[in-house]
Amino acid sequence: MHRYLTVAEVTESARRLVSRFPGACRLRRIGTSRAGRPILMLSVGHGQRHVLVVARPHSDEPVGGATALALAERVADGDRRSRATDPDTVTWDIVLCLDPDGAAQSEGLEAATAAPGHTLDRYYRAAFRPVAAEQPEWAPIEGRRLPESRALFDAIDELRPVLQCSLHSVDAGGTWVQLTRGLPGLAAPFRASATSVGVPVQHGTYDALYWENPAPGIHVLPPPDSTARLAAGSENIGLSTWCAPQRYGGVTAIVEVPLWATGTADDLSPHPDPAGALRELSGLVREGGRQVTAVFEKARGFLPPAGDSPPRRVLEWMADGLYDLVAESWEPLLRQPDGDSGTTASPRLTTAGISALEVVARRQPLRAAGLLLRLLRAADDPAAAVLHHELDELFTIWCTDFEQSLRLRWVPVPDQVALQTRTVVAAAECALRR
Repeated sequence: MHRYLTVAEVTESARRLVSRFPGACRLRRIGTSRAGRPILMLSVGHGQRHVLVVARPHSDEPVGGATALALAERVADGDRRSRATDPDTVTWDIVLCLDPDGAAQSEGLEAATAAPGHTLDRYYRAAFRPVAAEQPEWAPIEGRRLPESRALFDAIDELRPVLQCSLHSVDAGGTWVQLTRGLPGLAAPFRASATSVGVPVQHGTYDALYWENPAPGIHVLPPPDSTARLAAGSENIGLSTWCAPQRYGGVTAIVEVPLWATGTADDLSPHPDPAGALRELSGLVREGGRQVTAVFEKARGFLPPAGDSPPRRVLEWMADGLYDLVAESWEPLLRQPDGDSGTTASPRLTTAGISALEVVARRQPLRAAGLLLRLLRAADDPAAAVLHHELDELFTIWCTDFEQSLRLRWVPVPDQVALQTRTVVAAAECALRR
């Protein structure tokens, strides 16, 4: 398998697995999306303990569907090399796509990233990620009640999983794992899995900027009374689907693998000027956001209304202070004095840590620009073509700068799947030993 699978292909493959292994596999509908699309769960095995796997929680992160099928086939085949994949011991419950509506907005992403076309330019023109309040895992934090979130909460309450694995991918960087509670023993097999496919372990990440970091690439959610959370907007993270298994003693692992690896993701050398670099990156994300927003403002009058257009809602959300929020989230790092001993101790201020923040600074304007280019291309107004040309020139320059600055290298899809699969199985083994 050398490309990502569409939701339809994942579903059809799951149905074939049920036909091949009728005694081991069951497929059922656990919910319905806002637009009426089914949310399906494939269960494999008959063990009393449950591992819950959630694929495609973000619509612009396509690797999870292939990983879900690889895990399902391994368990259905009766793989007893690991207690975790023994179908008599553990039941694997696999949500094939948590956000089918978002995936529909990202239709074409699979073809856009198929070899030989896997370039940032093609990826960001096809990718779609909804506003935070429409992301099923994250919406409860925003006070939004989505049927997709409800379906997952209900599955957690029914299954009481010892482990929930959320299958994520990052556009560029290295690989890492976020945990809602520590899983002793995971670091070594995780690192070995990354090494086996030549993917760097990410040291320092925006997604868990202030989380506990007990081992390279392993990040653990701080206690509820801690102010150290995600970089921004996660004060109520306890309301998310990630934390729901804790009611039953379970733990969640968010497993991130990169589409493109960066050349500095595992470079632990102290950055020569972290404060200067952070100021530069803050300016980069703000200026890129300003330029996209300027084009957006000119196009507002002939774009579809936000109520009818998920991409328009994202553009409104990003224009309403998101770029500043991203830049401000790492300002506490700027307050660390130059030459402070923390420069060598903190992964956030190494070359790797700064490069992880550079990924964020560069991708935020690109996400918005890709969506706006899509809307401008479909618009009838004569001004749309002029604005499209103006923004397309910026977009192309930004993609080239991104690729060159961070020395991006495409990670073959089979390697992404192998890394994510092995990490999930290792996490399950650790959770079962608890």
